[in-house]
Amino acid sequence: MTEKQHSPEEWLQKIGGSRNEKGKLKVYIGMSAGVGKTYRMLQEAHQLLKDGVDVRIGYIETHNRKETHALVEGLPLIPRREVFYKGKRLEELDVQAILLVHPEVVLIDELAHSNIPGSKNEKRWQDVLDVLNAGINVISAINIQHIESINEDVKGITGIEVQERVPDKILQVADEVVNIDLPADELIRRLREGKIYDHSKVQQALTNFFQPDKILQLRELALKEVAGQVERKVEYSIEYKKNPFRHERFLACVSSNHEIAQRIIRKTARLASYYNSQWFVLYVQTAREAPDKIPLDIQRHLINNFKNATELGAEIIQYKQDDISAAILKTIEERQITTVCIGKPHLKLWQIILKTGVFNQLLKTLTKNDVDLVILS
Repeated sequence: MTEKQHSPEEWLQKIGGSRNEKGKLKVYIGMSAGVGKTYRMLQEAHQLLKDGVDVRIGYIETHNRKETHALVEGLPLIPRREVFYKGKRLEELDVQAILLVHPEVVLIDELAHSNIPGSKNEKRWQDVLDVLNAGINVISAINIQHIESINEDVKGITGIEVQERVPDKILQVADEVVNIDLPADELIRRLREGKIYDHSKVQQALTNFFQPDKILQLRELALKEVAGQVERKVEYSIEYKKNPFRHERFLACVSSNHEIAQRIIRKTARLASYYNSQWFVLYVQTAREAPDKIPLDIQRHLINNFKNATELGAEIIQYKQDDISAAILKTIEERQITTVCIGKPHLKLWQIILKTGVFNQLLKTLTKNDVDLVILS
């Protein structure tokens, strides 16, 4: 299942009048490189240009694919920003030039790209938010493996941990998400013909990433993600109007254990994304976890987890006290939490709760406030 794709004319109606308000975002999602995301973006740009829309290329990466490169011809370009980094001349998206030109629509490829150190924003998706806030409509693209909260799923499929990632909130703010789908055998055929990578890299790609079973699993992830986006839009725009009484609010309870906390954060982010709801991360710093009592690397991991959670849309809550259960109860009541997400029994936080005499009090509070308890693996 994929979201119904609007024609350029329908997209034109959707973006009409946005110059004085926040821009609209359209994102093409694919299961891997080579499925045709950039090609489709350029096709749409040509149609918009034909319809009289002021559309410009802000940043397009053709990867030297002849068919894609040919579509760049005839489209107005906003020159890239030239920078020097470690003795090399590099080109980046020029956000200031885009804001100055202020086109109706701008194409910005490679949404997960990391900017050169020293840039205003660390990531290109942050540049896109700046462009949208200026009232400019954006068409962009991303591969499914770059979405933050399913990073572990992708690693399990491919054996590779993708470093450049985009928080789920980018898809949540998108007005349209379109899946570019391609059967596995068709994708492999394109790879063998040299339409994705140079012929010298084909065999390595076939041995590693481009294997039928991996492609099929990534394809499933992409289809589910786009279908989920459609379902959330329906629930939010239709069901919410009919029954707006329960507002889901998730609370992820984490400790300083980096890997487990990271999993809880990602899984809670997925739940919050599905329900299009607010969510929070609670960390209780006990006397045993004071900065002078835990190693610096653990402190760095903790800060990185907080940063990651914030990028995924969470609000961080921190308490300094030894009574963790009381902190959870306080947060539930103050933030009107509907679902508490916690780790499996081996998680230190969970062990502390089980050992205390207030566990029954926690359960009573959950029942009283109609709060669900989710134990995450």
